[in-house]
Amino acid sequence: MAPRTVCVSGGAGFIGSHVAEALVRAGHRVLIVDNLSSGRKENVPGGAEFFELDIRSPQAADLLRRRGVEILVHHAAQIDVRRSVADPCHDAEVNILGTLNLVEGGRQGRLQQVVFASTGGAIYGEQEHFPADEEHPTRPLSPYGVAKLAVERYLYFYHTAYGLDATCLRYANVYGPRQDPHGEAGVVAIFLGCLLRDRPCTVHGDGLQTRDYVYVGDVVEANLAALGLPGYRIYNVGTGVETDVVTLHRHLATAVGVEREPVHGPAKPGEQRRSSISAEKIRQELGVALTTPLADGLRRTAEWFAAHLPHP
Repeated sequence: MAPRTVCVSGGAGFIGSHVAEALVRAGHRVLIVDNLSSGRKENVPGGAEFFELDIRSPQAADLLRRRGVEILVHHAAQIDVRRSVADPCHDAEVNILGTLNLVEGGRQGRLQQVVFASTGGAIYGEQEHFPADEEHPTRPLSPYGVAKLAVERYLYFYHTAYGLDATCLRYANVYGPRQDPHGEAGVVAIFLGCLLRDRPCTVHGDGLQTRDYVYVGDVVEANLAALGLPGYRIYNVGTGVETDVVTLHRHLATAVGVEREPVHGPAKPGEQRRSSISAEKIRQELGVALTTPLADGLRRTAEWFAAHLPHP
């Protein structure tokens, strides 16, 4: 597509920085909004304009209103599911009101489309079938999942009321280089941080709970394919393959050459037992392949962590 002015919220973070980098390479004018609460300034790609702003601030809304932003690629979020349970008001303030602040600012400017980083792991709740397609009932079990679903519904309103195009990308569990090894999000990064520092990894419960792990490079491809799409659309972005936590740990230990068994701790209350999502729709309609095998993606991720993470 022709070069556009694109704002990437959360563009100094894990996924957002990869997307911003690809947009710069594709010749777009890229503005990045990030408050650096979890993102890092060194993740901002060369050629992008960086603004250290909170998405809830009037300044962030004014940026979209006055800078000619045509497409908002929205990745800024409160991403900790457990924090959303402990403090649902904060989660809603960031994930719902922060989003509306940006969209309202853009609507008063030149905004034509929102590409929204939604969730496939949390939005469906306990699944009735595996993998879940986009028609699966949405019964989120956390405020985080509820907020993502609410934003999808708000974007449908903006599409019907104002003609704003919107593409909601429901991500599975994304992993890859630049993921934060601290905190609760990103078990791949957390395990690699422990393994490379010769510390035991803690598996909650029996470790047989499953997730759908998708490589960040495939997620970038989905974002690029979504640019400029007309209408209101929802796509899963995953692999359809379930991998349990014990198997994931074994893959990662092999990738870094460490022989260490995980330590089992208490199960997380209310944790989903199984999760996987079908990406057939995005493959068929947009030609997004999502073909990175888990072992290859984990190897690339482990190589990046080994080169960038200080360890003994």
